[in-house]
Order: sequence, then structure tokens, then C-alpha cells
Amino acid sequence: MAFREYKLGAMFFGFALSFSMMITIFFPSMYITDHGTPNDYGMDKTLTYGRNSAFTYSDPLLRQTHEPVKAILRKDPASGKPLSSPMTVYIYRPGDPFPSTIVHPRILTGDITTLSVQRGKIDQADDSKGAVFTIAHTTYKGKSLPYIKNLTATKGWQADQVFSAVPDQDRSYAAQGRTLFEREGCWWCHTLLPEETQDWETFGRPPLVGDLNGQSPTTFGSDRKAPDLLHVGSRNSSREWMIMHLFNPRLVQPHSIMPRFDYLWGDKDANGNKIDYAKWRKEYLQYYNGKRIYPPKVPMPAKHSEARHMIDFLLDLK
Repeated sequence: MAFREYKLGAMFFGFALSFSMMITIFFPSMYITDHGTPNDYGMDKTLTYGRNSAFTYSDPLLRQTHEPVKAILRKDPASGKPLSSPMTVYIYRPGDPFPSTIVHPRILTGDITTLSVQRGKIDQADDSKGAVFTIAHTTYKGKSLPYIKNLTATKGWQADQVFSAVPDQDRSYAAQGRTLFEREGCWWCHTLLPEETQDWETFGRPPLVGDLNGQSPTTFGSDRKAPDLLHVGSRNSSREWMIMHLFNPRLVQPHSIMPRFDYLWGDKDANGNKIDYAKWRKEYLQYYNGKRIYPPKVPMPAKHSEARHMIDFLLDLK
């Protein structure tokens, strides 16, 4: 009798867990797919972050491998001539997995799917060879619509070619930074979900369904112990402030409870000099205790440091 009760209890628990997972994951995904017509913001985030910016079997330790690069392209990568106006491109080098909106264009819904396939040629993209995408706009059936354009198929621009044509200051490693945001547990304190309350005035508008089309995962956060960050790049676009705040939050917010993330800098700074963390912290304590007038200078992060990736992600949140 006891064994049967345990068996029935386990079956009931399994059913309840499965049903709750369907309610929280499967049903919202179906709703977003059917009703979440993507907008420019949603397309930008999907193409910026790639297929999945969290745990995957190809990147179990979340080391930010095989993720796209967002860039501002100012010259034709084939001819080298300046473009009439800079354009935002999303570079997927060979081996970088495409987001779901490229793999399954129907997620874009309706006319946007039609435009992205027929005019944008996204169905011709091959992740083993890489591709370059952009967001284009056109008037279709009397409506102004955005769609995704595969520049590798329409212009012949190759991923490595475009990447080489963009200087480092015009590259954004926001996808890698988003993975770090999840790996470091930033979502334990920060949300990416302003509410329809006074949040409108402080943190900006709440997200729309179309903002989330194709994103995986959605990093809403579970609790807010610190400011919401969904539009932080619009509220504060200072890279220098972000560097100081990430290295030691007490430099800009004396009573901050946020931990230091100075270890994201690695061993060397932007000039290749070894970072002496012990010396820096000693001098900071002298400043904190009033024995030093100015705090020690925060080292600039190296080009490919995790700190640079995290800051790129935060500045991209607009």
C-alpha cells in the first residue's frame, strides 16, 4: 500500500511539474510565435545575441564561443569605398549558429517572413560558411515593414571580409556580454523588465511581445534588488562610468551592495601591462579611509577581455 502511494505521488508530482513547465515555457513561446510580430528592436536583439546566449552543449562553461559580432560598417568591404551612410551589420563567422529567426523564418510571421525570404534571401544562409545580416525596411502591401537581409547572398559580402573591414571601436561583443550577464548571476539582482508603474518614468517602457521574438533565453530576472537594466544604455551611455562601476561599484556609488567584477579584466590591461590587483586594492582602501585624496586609476580593459564584453552588452541595452 505504501509503495503504491509513493508511486501515485511521484506520478502526480511529475504531471504537475510538466504542466507548470508548459504554462511557463511552452505556451508563452507559442503565443510569441503566433502573435509576436517582430519590430526593429526585437530583430536587432535577436541578431545581436545569436542562437542562444546561455548554456549550450557546445559551450557548457559559458565561455562565449561561437557568438556573433554586431558592428557599424562604414565602407564597402569589397571595394573599400565609403558607404553613403554607415549601416549596422551582424557578423556570423563560419561555425557561429544562426538565431531561430534565420533557421525557422516562419517565426518572423506573415509578410515579414515573406520579405526576409524573397528579398532578404535568409533561407540561403549557411552557418558552416558564415553570413552577414542587416535589418532593411520597405513598403509592402501599403505598410512600412522591417525585414532581415542576408548581405552575403544579396551583395556577396563574406563574414570574415566584413569583420576585417570594421575597426575594433566599431565592433560590439554584446552577445558575449549577455552570456557573461547570465553566467555571473547578474539577473539575481537586476531585472530586464520594467513594469507598467512608475518604472515608465525611471527605467523606460516595458518590453512588447515583438521585442522578444526569437530571443533565447529571455533574461527577465527573478527579483529586483538593484535598478532595472533594460534601457540602461540609453540612460547612461558613458563607457568610462561603466568601467569604473564594474571594476569597483563603490567608486561611483559609495553605498552600493554590488560585488566587484574586477576579475573580468584578466591579467593585463588594454596596453598589455600586468594588472596589480593587490596594489590597486591597497590604494583604494587608503582612499576609502581618507588617507589618499584620489582613488587609484581603474585600468582600461583589454580588447578581448570579459570586462569589455560585459560593458558592450550593457551599452547595447537601449
